[in-house]
Amino acid sequence: MVFLLSKDPTTTSSGDMEMNRILLDLAARDHDVTVICLSEQPDLPPEPGLVRVAKPEVNALAIAWRSLRRRRSLVFARFDTDELVAAIDATEADVYVAVHRYMAESFLRSTRADGPAPLLVCAVVSEAVVWANTRGLVGRQQVRRITADERRIARAADAMAAYEQEEAEQALAEGARRSVWLELTRPPLAAIDIAVTGPRLLMLGDRTWGPNQEAYRSVLELWPDIARGIDGAELVIVGKPAEQVPQLPDGASDLGFVDDLEGTIASCRAMVAPVSTGGGVRVKILEAASRGLPVVGTSVAIGSLGPILGLTPHDDPADFVAACRALLLDPAAAAAEGSRLHAANADHWSTGRPQQTFDAWVAP
Repeated sequence: MVFLLSKDPTTTSSGDMEMNRILLDLAARDHDVTVICLSEQPDLPPEPGLVRVAKPEVNALAIAWRSLRRRRSLVFARFDTDELVAAIDATEADVYVAVHRYMAESFLRSTRADGPAPLLVCAVVSEAVVWANTRGLVGRQQVRRITADERRIARAADAMAAYEQEEAEQALAEGARRSVWLELTRPPLAAIDIAVTGPRLLMLGDRTWGPNQEAYRSVLELWPDIARGIDGAELVIVGKPAEQVPQLPDGASDLGFVDDLEGTIASCRAMVAPVSTGGGVRVKILEAASRGLPVVGTSVAIGSLGPILGLTPHDDPADFVAACRALLLDPAAAAAEGSRLHAANADHWSTGRPQQTFDAWVAP
């Protein structure tokens, strides 16, 4: 099984890469797995099962030219390279898996597209939605073309999959032959002792990705109301920052990358995810659930994990603030919610649903 990834799994730490690793682990149960990835460090020493292809730098003129020449959206033209096509041509596999629809573009230009091996595509998130909400005028102008590209890939794939039930159903509406909702969670880890934590909230996410930056700005706006009158209240933000960092309100700290991520998570009372576009921090919610860290998130942040993990979305800002304050003010209630969430995650994993839905996707 050959996976086509837009990032190098050995050099990248991000939410979508963590989801990729879950997929790779599930695949490795029954398949020999090779990864072909676009890498910003293609000259690193070779590793078994990993083929690095140079990830082209963002060159607006070059991408625009490829977009015009191939009649593709900017995002699909960005990740489709002749070097990636050549790397795919050099492989022999029983199954090819493109993670993100745009990673299927080079496969469809390769000689392997005419062979017997099926193409599976994991949609991850609709780039049309992301571009419409985070890329300004250019993004809005690209929506129709991105949507057309996404529908074309859905029809070309032998089977689609998505992390969201709604997105899996949308692929069928776009003409996919099969589409599976991957009910992925993470294996349970040792539970955090929430009862001994201080009044500290955590936000995790790479803010160079637009939806996470939106969520970052949202939580900074809400933080003064969340923290009002709570002695020692803290908000810590962890993850790669965007180029523009706003002035932080009292009690908020932007830590960027941290050496001891597990220790930082274990010191917090709850995780916040005020996401309004795309999946955003969904893998971070899985991280929190696997450790029993309570979560306050919006509908977009929680998505299809709501019924799986018993999470209630908080879309109204006042409701979001109230939910955060309740956890900060009542350690016992926060500890009870953490225990409930940890048990819900462990129960879902023990049923085998993550494994079963993956197997249903890759089944011939």
